[in-house]
Amino acid sequence: MNAWDYVIRNGSVVLRDGVQQLDIGIRDGKITALGEHLICPEHTPVFNAEHLHVMPGMVDAHVHFNEPALGHWEGFRTGSASLAAGGCTTYIDMPLNGVPPTVRVSALEAKLAAARGESHVDYALWGGLVPGNLQELRGLAEAGVIGFKAFMSNPGGEGEDIFREVDDRTLFEGMNEIAKLGLVLALHAESEDIVSKLAVEARRAGRSGALDFIATRPVEAEVEAVRRALSYAEQTGCKLHFVHISSGEAVEIITEAKAKGLDVTVETCPHYLVLTSEDVARIGPVAKCAPPIRSAEHNERLWALLAAGRFDIIASDHSPSPTFMKEGVFFDAWGGISGAQSSLELLVGEGHVRRGIPLLLLAKVLALEPARRFGLHPRKGEIAVGADADLAVLDLGASYTLQANDLLYRHKHSPYVGREMLCRVQATFVRGKQVYEAGAGVPPEAYGEWIQYAAAIGGGQHG
Repeated sequence: MNAWDYVIRNGSVVLRDGVQQLDIGIRDGKITALGEHLICPEHTPVFNAEHLHVMPGMVDAHVHFNEPALGHWEGFRTGSASLAAGGCTTYIDMPLNGVPPTVRVSALEAKLAAARGESHVDYALWGGLVPGNLQELRGLAEAGVIGFKAFMSNPGGEGEDIFREVDDRTLFEGMNEIAKLGLVLALHAESEDIVSKLAVEARRAGRSGALDFIATRPVEAEVEAVRRALSYAEQTGCKLHFVHISSGEAVEIITEAKAKGLDVTVETCPHYLVLTSEDVARIGPVAKCAPPIRSAEHNERLWALLAAGRFDIIASDHSPSPTFMKEGVFFDAWGGISGAQSSLELLVGEGHVRRGIPLLLLAKVLALEPARRFGLHPRKGEIAVGADADLAVLDLGASYTLQANDLLYRHKHSPYVGREMLCRVQATFVRGKQVYEAGAGVPPEAYGEWIQYAAAIGGGQHG
């Protein structure tokens, strides 16, 4: 008789190649058995997942938890608690908007100190590429960042020690260096020349509403930046990942680059799939982000591209702020969506329950591919023997209306409040430990661990 620390019974388990009703045996934080009617001692703790689906925990490759110094916006404890409630078991935190940003090793150490003992789920960290820090990239890689992030448009913020956009020379030279390191460069692709000029013109004309803001960040700004970055990638051999792509036009250009042999991946976010520009005008600054949410026509095109397998990764781009920063004149409000807690439920509900997109495809873009792309697989990203027991248990028949009080963010605002969610996360497990249960919430203990990327050996390890 096998001894397991925990057994999850009778769930419809979403594997890489199919959905099967199985038991999952867990020992020492790992999945050690997948099978029907696993036999174990009577004292073994059991979670009954009958009539429920068990998916690999989401790997959210794009969150902003604002540590160090801006934890009053969102810190590791509240941000990771919201992810646990949403079925996410690993996240990769961006190098901004903390102070200082993670663009040198000392800043990375400050972020790690802020995270220690505070995260409910496992995490990795991005480094940043900004003007003047080329000499810092190797040190950040050796210290364990998962890759690097750069902006091709102004990310905003005030003060001396903030994250700044790259000029073309910094971008090209940075891509050369990152290619030598063997890591990935993640890019916010919008042309600063285009968006800044249009924004100035709009303000001069007194246009400051939601649709006015959207008009200042057109698809052409995204497309131009994507083309320029791909040209540099072709010359340098740098691996690229385009974050939060909002237009089908950009996806098609990236798809063509893949066909030419470039090592490039593309991400979109739930808000570009489930919200439209009309929703933004109705909701207000809570739905403001860059690139902006576009028309219903763009929305449906993105769903079609997702169903066709054109997206590699879905991530939340959770970019929170205090509520007062999401109020007032649209142009002046903070640009970021609070949505990390809802990503998995939105994709499964709107994608599978409503549109019939297979759970296998959704598990791939939500878990497997981000884990693969950023060096976390085979430990993370799928339900398989030998992998970490990172699991999200969902009830596909449990629809509910999201209320502000359901949110575990530090500031309880989200463009999804008031929306009918078509499924619900019932439980979340990280390395075999239950970190969330519907009704009971998140336990006070924070079990999450840093997953350091060891550039020297090309694999992931615990820090």
